[in-house]
Amino acid sequence: MRNRMVLTIAAATALLAGCGDNGSTADTPVATAPTTPTTATAAEAPKVPHDATPKRGPASGDAGLTVTGIRIGHQPGFDRVVYDLGGQGTPGWIVQYADRAVQDGSGKPVDVAGKSILEVQILGSAYPFDSAVTPYAGPDPATDPSAPGIAGVYRNTVFEGTTQSFIGVNADRPGFVVSSLSNPTRLVIDVATP
Repeated sequence: MRNRMVLTIAAATALLAGCGDNGSTADTPVATAPTTPTTATAAEAPKVPHDATPKRGPASGDAGLTVTGIRIGHQPGFDRVVYDLGGQGTPGWIVQYADRAVQDGSGKPVDVAGKSILEVQILGSAYPFDSAVTPYAGPDPATDPSAPGIAGVYRNTVFEGTTQSFIGVNADRPGFVVSSLSNPTRLVIDVATP
């Protein structure tokens, strides 16, 4: 009887472990408090963002991450931008609206389409030669017509441990949420759509 109970518990644990994150853009991150990073699972329901204030989250102490991909998609009530990350650790972030896009380090202006500019700083970043990860080499800007709220995702340059990117938003500073996901590591930004 005791062996049967242990076997039943072990089987239930294995089933639950198999229900983890599968790495698709359909993952549903939970809104983070401005200073607290979270990790989400596929079982959580998506939430439409309402808060447009700056969001911050700390990187892990061992973070050395490089952007390997940028994906854009649409969900009911919001558009999603996913930064795929390779390397080690978990990302931190500072995400906030900016009056204009200016590249870190050089001070050069970046021409960003849309009504609003959402500046994304991914903390805990590493140059590709330090992380040994092949960096994103896709279009600049990255676009997806199925996500009407996003005009484009621009650049992903690394400067002093931070990757800077800009999201052109087709509305006037709508609410957004930021979260990190693991297995594989991603930074996810959901921007409300009208």
